[in-house]
Amino acid sequence: MLTLLVLLVHGYHPLAEDGGLYVAGILWKLNPTLFPHDTAFVTEHLRFSVFAPFVAALVHITHLPLPWILFLLYLLSTALTLFAARQLLRRIIASEPAQLAGVALLAAWWTLPVAATSLMMLDPYLTARSLSLPLSLLAIALALDDWRRTPRSLFLCALNLLLALLFHPLMTAYALAYIILLRLFRQHTVLPRLAILTASVLGVALLIQLTAPQESPALLAAEITRYYWFLSQWHSYELLGIIAPLLIFVALQRRRRIAFSPATTTLCRAAIALGLIATLVALLFARENIATHFVARLQPLRVFVLLYALMAMLLGVALQQLCFTTRPRAFQLRVMLRSIPFCVIIAFAAIMFEAQRSAFPASTHLELPNRPNPNPWTQAFLWSRDHTPRNALFAIDADYITTPGEDAQTFRATAQRSILPDHSKDGGEAAITPSLANAWFLGATAQTNLSALDEPTRDARLLPLGVNWLVLHTSAPTHHPCPYANSVVKVCSL
Repeated sequence: MLTLLVLLVHGYHPLAEDGGLYVAGILWKLNPTLFPHDTAFVTEHLRFSVFAPFVAALVHITHLPLPWILFLLYLLSTALTLFAARQLLRRIIASEPAQLAGVALLAAWWTLPVAATSLMMLDPYLTARSLSLPLSLLAIALALDDWRRTPRSLFLCALNLLLALLFHPLMTAYALAYIILLRLFRQHTVLPRLAILTASVLGVALLIQLTAPQESPALLAAEITRYYWFLSQWHSYELLGIIAPLLIFVALQRRRRIAFSPATTTLCRAAIALGLIATLVALLFARENIATHFVARLQPLRVFVLLYALMAMLLGVALQQLCFTTRPRAFQLRVMLRSIPFCVIIAFAAIMFEAQRSAFPASTHLELPNRPNPNPWTQAFLWSRDHTPRNALFAIDADYITTPGEDAQTFRATAQRSILPDHSKDGGEAAITPSLANAWFLGATAQTNLSALDEPTRDARLLPLGVNWLVLHTSAPTHHPCPYANSVVKVCSL
């Protein structure tokens, strides 16, 4: 039921945002003749994960269309995440209603933005994170066990981490760091070991920074566009997204009216320590004005994705426990008090539903397989897929993904055609993969304000790059033939 709640409240947008990046890689695995231009923007991230080969293999084995495989895997990963959350909560509180409240609040907050990291706690589409996070949560649950009495838990913890590593190495590394801290806080002499561990992390970060190769101007340009790497560029309310969870963990470990097990204190202290260490590393080594940004490229603040999930679960438990352990004399007051957790979780779900509808105003809330999407951008991309040659090279406004009403629908995954690198998603790829920086800079610069340019300037930018198709705003002036147009965009032959 909670899996269906996640789907209905938060929606499903398989080709939006990072979902489109992963789907493009899967499409290339299924058909390597796709994306013959700037192929590296599709394939480069495949080197670090088995996600795309895994999904492509499922398509071959089951003979189901890719959209159905993505949808079914999304449901499975959602159920697995909720199951992992339940397994973790069973180890810190015996009350089943409290466990349910913790899992339910996680479901209600599914797409909660994680401070200004440009990530959501969990996504309304399938990515490698959709599989690595539940496996990491299972590993954390098993790390709470006494490994001396149950060595099987140690084996299963390592196995889950290994599987998570295959899907998303970076996020798994941060989960491993959390587990190391978790086991450290089970010891009696914590502070000296914690100080040594923190000093070691800072020393490694300093060594990486000092030995990092010099960066090209194109790479620097790509890195500076990732404002979420740099705390100095965050707004004050975004900084609260880091401070508030740590304060919540401090408060949760001090609650006496909640029937948490002693393991909860360990869980909260490890979360506080990990959050502080990651923030310290970001403050010292992820700054836009230093010569190299190798540490920034590792995005240490991504640890807060894991911390937000833990925070949601523990707050759900705390809410249920506070309302059920308070026993007013009046029966009516007792009934009202015990209905509060349900009402609060439903209210949060309603808020998140409205937030998701606002984030995707032009798209269907549930972009299910074989269901048409009214988004005019998506319709133009689909026309391009069906009416242009496979070796076509498109150009589009470099910031098209952030255009109001575009709903972050990705061109490559939808149109299955090559396109010059864009500012947003391809800029992120270039920022973490230096070999792509020059191609990104050239393509993104050529497409800057594309629809606002006069035609001679636009042609002079694009023709030398081999572009033969354009996606422009309907109002953009052009004498080139445009065989497709709708109220928002048109597709033109160059």
